[in-house]
Amino acid sequence: PCRSVLTVACEQTEVLLFDPISSKHIKTLSEAHEDCVNNIRFLDNRLFATCSDDTTIALWDLRKLNTKVCTLHGHTSWVKNIEYDTNTRLLVTSGFDGNVIIWDTNRCTEDGCPHKKFFHTRFLMRMRLTPDCSKMLISTSSGYLLILHDLDLNKSLEVGSYPILRARRTTSSSDITSSGSSGSSGPRAVGSPCHQNDSGPLSEKHMSRSSQREGGSPRNSLEVLTPEVPGERDRGNCITSLQLHPKGWATLLRCSSNTDDQEWTCVYEFQEGAPVRPVSPRCSLRLTHCIEEANVGRGYIKELCFSPDGRMISSPHGFGIRLLGFDAHCSELVDCLPKEASPLKEIRSLYSHNDVVLTTKFSPTHCQIASGCLSGRVSLYQPKF
Repeated sequence: PCRSVLTVACEQTEVLLFDPISSKHIKTLSEAHEDCVNNIRFLDNRLFATCSDDTTIALWDLRKLNTKVCTLHGHTSWVKNIEYDTNTRLLVTSGFDGNVIIWDTNRCTEDGCPHKKFFHTRFLMRMRLTPDCSKMLISTSSGYLLILHDLDLNKSLEVGSYPILRARRTTSSSDITSSGSSGSSGPRAVGSPCHQNDSGPLSEKHMSRSSQREGGSPRNSLEVLTPEVPGERDRGNCITSLQLHPKGWATLLRCSSNTDDQEWTCVYEFQEGAPVRPVSPRCSLRLTHCIEEANVGRGYIKELCFSPDGRMISSPHGFGIRLLGFDAHCSELVDCLPKEASPLKEIRSLYSHNDVVLTTKFSPTHCQIASGCLSGRVSLYQPKF
C-alpha cells in the first residue's frame, strides 16, 4: 500500500520482490509454496498473504522473509483469490473447490488461525469485496455473477438461510449451495476454462423462503445475474477476471466465449435504489462500457485493473497492455454514463513483452504501472500523456 515493494506471484512456487522506484530485485522466496503461486494481497504495509495451487494460504512479514508467519489450511483445491476486510481484520479466500473461507487473523498463531466455510458455489472463478466491504461478488466459469448484499462476514450461511433476491435470465439451483455443501474442483487457470451452460429456474424452496421475508433486504441476501456481454447473447461465456472500482461505483469483468473465440472487457455500473418489492430489487448491474480484446493466449486468465482514482483501466492486450478510459479525456465514470453501452476509449498502448501479458497493476500512489507476461518478464512503466 505504501508503494515500497512490488510483489510478483510466479507459476513455479516463487514470489519475487522488487523495489518499484529503482526496479531492483530485492528478494526471491524460492519455495514460497509447493505449487504455483496465484495471488498476493497486502493486509497492511508489512504483512501480506499469498495463495497457491498447493491449497494453502501463507502469511508473510516484510521484516522477516526467511520464514512464513504461518500457513493456513482449509481449502481442498487450488486457492485463487485473497480479499481482506480492514474493519474486522478478517481474511477472505476463494478457490476452485468452490469455497469462500473466512480466516480470523485477530487470533493468528504459528499453527494458523480460526476459520470457517462462508459460502459455496460450483464453477467459482473469482471473488471480490467492494471497497466498503458491503458486498461480495463471485464470478463463475458458467457465466453467472453472484452478489451477496449487506454483507456480514461474521454470520454463518447455512442451507437455505440466505434469500435469493433476483435471478436474471436463467440459473440452476444446483449451482448455488450453502457453506455446508461440498463441490467439485473448478477449472485451472492454466488451460481452457470449463464452460457450463446450466438451465432451470430457482428452486421453489428458495423462492418461497425469500418471498416470506418482509421489510428491507436482510444481511447476506443473494442476487444471481447473467451479465450481458456483447456478441454473446445466444452463447454462454466464462467470467475469468473480476475487479471492483476503487470507489465502489462499478465492477470490471473480463469474459470469454464458451468457444474461446472472443474475449471482452466490460464495465457494469452498480444501480442502487429502493427495490420494486422488498425481496425483488431491480437488477444491480448495468452494462455501460465494453471493448473487444485480442483473444490471444487462449486458456490463460488475464487480470486487469482500475487505476487508483478509477478513471482508467489497464488491460492485458496481446504482448502488451492497453490503457482504457470511459471517454477520451479520462473522465470520471459518473460524469460520462451513457444511456446504452458504449465502447471504452483506448488512451495509450504499451508494448515491451515478447510473450502474452497475463497481469497488470497500477501503483497505488504514483503514476506507474507494472505488467507481467507468460515467460516471466516483469515490466514497469511511467506513461506520459
